[in-house]
Amino acid sequence: MTTTAPSSLEETESPYALSHLDALESEGVHIFREVAGEFERPVILFSGGKDSIVMLHLALKAFAPAAVPFTLLHVDTGHNFPEVIEYRDRVVAEHGLRLHVASVQEYIDAGKLRERPDGTRNPLQTVPLTEAIQQHRFDAVFGGGRRDEEKARAKERVFSLRDEFSQWDPRRQRPELWQLYNGRHAPGEHVRVFPLSNWTELDVWQYISREEIELPEIYFAHEREVFQRSGMWLTAGEWGGPRADETVVKRQVRYRTVGDMSCTGAVDSDATSLQAVITEIAASRLTERGATRADDKMSEAAMEDRKREGYF
Repeated sequence: MTTTAPSSLEETESPYALSHLDALESEGVHIFREVAGEFERPVILFSGGKDSIVMLHLALKAFAPAAVPFTLLHVDTGHNFPEVIEYRDRVVAEHGLRLHVASVQEYIDAGKLRERPDGTRNPLQTVPLTEAIQQHRFDAVFGGGRRDEEKARAKERVFSLRDEFSQWDPRRQRPELWQLYNGRHAPGEHVRVFPLSNWTELDVWQYISREEIELPEIYFAHEREVFQRSGMWLTAGEWGGPRADETVVKRQVRYRTVGDMSCTGAVDSDATSLQAVITEIAASRLTERGATRADDKMSEAAMEDRKREGYF
């Protein structure tokens, strides 16, 4: 009896094999269901940015047709893009979700935090975040961090243990072989959970395109008044920009990531559609945070320092 070798690579592949995006989606859905089975009070961080939007989409899929069994939490700096806040509130209302907002402005008004000289509020998010976790006794907190974003985030496990002060110690992180996640934690501790750990920025955009997920309009090219600082195009606002020596110009730009207006830069772009954005990202050699986030440029270890203090 003779056998014939397959004539092509395609013939060797199983017709039941998952595509790359299907595998990532399956992993994310599994993580959400695992947390629902292990923890009592999980919460999803939701800012209205693309990663948290995809994360919420996975949660909706994980529990459909039932409702998502978690609340949402947003740490609002007070300097967020209005388009993103409008999107956040609309999505929450559409899906009948409950949203907790931890306001940096309220902490400043109460004297618990002080404005930074540069006007940036992203580093001020840690205290409202950790206190909200303690106040509501959240024991699992979903975040949209990805390992390709920044070298400190590349050290994270999917289940990231935090101590009673919400601090991160990379030496205490546990191995996660064969997608087995250890959610054990002592009273007062909690676990940060990252369902998008193995996704890249390109994966996120391709998934958004496949699933036809709506995004805030600032992710696509549009005309905007901006000024240049530290090599980035920033949006003018009440946070303190522009200075007297900084000229406001109108340019066609879009945002690769959204955060505090004072430290999130736009990029020149003519990508007005999902496919155009995907083509642009595929050709880029800079990560979104490296290209557009001033708060990550404060030092080589800026993100890791903030993570140790309790930030994501």
